[in-house]
Amino acid sequence: MILQNWWFTTLLGIDSPLQAPLTKDIKADIVIVGAGVAGLAAAYYFRNKGLQVVILEKNICGGSSSGKSAGFLTPDSELELSQLIRRFGPRGAKDLWNVPLKGIEIMKTAVQEHQIQCDFQVQDSLFLGIGKSGWQDIQEEMESRKLLEFDQILYDAVSVQKIIGTNAYSGAVRYKNTYGIDALLYCQGMKKVLMKNGIDIYEASEVLSIKDHTVTTHLGSVTAEQIIFCADKLQSKLSHFADNIYHAQTFLSISEPLNEQMVKSIFPEDRFQCWDSTLVYSYFRLTGDNRILLGGGDMMTTFSKNDINSARVINKVIHQFKNKFPQLKDLNFIQFWPGRI
Repeated sequence: MILQNWWFTTLLGIDSPLQAPLTKDIKADIVIVGAGVAGLAAAYYFRNKGLQVVILEKNICGGSSSGKSAGFLTPDSELELSQLIRRFGPRGAKDLWNVPLKGIEIMKTAVQEHQIQCDFQVQDSLFLGIGKSGWQDIQEEMESRKLLEFDQILYDAVSVQKIIGTNAYSGAVRYKNTYGIDALLYCQGMKKVLMKNGIDIYEASEVLSIKDHTVTTHLGSVTAEQIIFCADKLQSKLSHFADNIYHAQTFLSISEPLNEQMVKSIFPEDRFQCWDSTLVYSYFRLTGDNRILLGGGDMMTTFSKNDINSARVINKVIHQFKNKFPQLKDLNFIQFWPGRI
């Protein structure tokens, strides 16, 4: 297993030339810093407003956090819906939940309208309980979804085995309108869409400073009426918000392709995107070419301030996954990569 981001492997053979960096001082109505999913969505909103929009990206479009992600298009985050209700109340939780739901719909519409080739997969979400406490979490999540009038299907320890090929889980809650995606290919596809709509995109153009209405890169600058930051992991010199944010590290791995028999042994009925109820949870789904995308971590490395690039942690995650699915004991995982959320 080699240290390499699989999503960058999927760029091979794709016609998506690198955009030249910004090399001059220009003006615009709006400058967007960061060309991940959020930055491109912001630009997509402004595309038909008659405004001059510029995007600055330090890497390639989708080349940072978006292009390292597992591509789970779900409103779930590090907090389940039940946890959001405890923290913000039913109304606040529903408002928070509806924001990513809207974002998912925007992405889905863009993929379909512009025929973006990004391994878009319809995959219901499956939150899986482990042990007695996990079953309690599942029931609480089920009741939370009922309270806020969201769709849900509950499975106990017996019925869940009809939809996932293991007896390792104590139950599950399922809901629809969620998807899997190759976020890097999506961002590269959106880049083409936006450029066709007259939006200027500069890659390899990291913003080094901001003063008043001007952002400066190493070779140029943009002065704009509005500056929109859509960058993850900002430096303190750019924003004081960076001092109040801590990032957790997780790991992803990708397997060799499974044959149809192996796929059916994991997902007898439908393909799901799955995660479990443990604190440092594992998560997995299938790609369009039948590879297992598996992620997770451990307590020590999740909250370490230093990046870990060893395969030790993901090997442990893979081992635990194969214990749950012994029919995959001979499956090889070929690449892995770390990322921060």
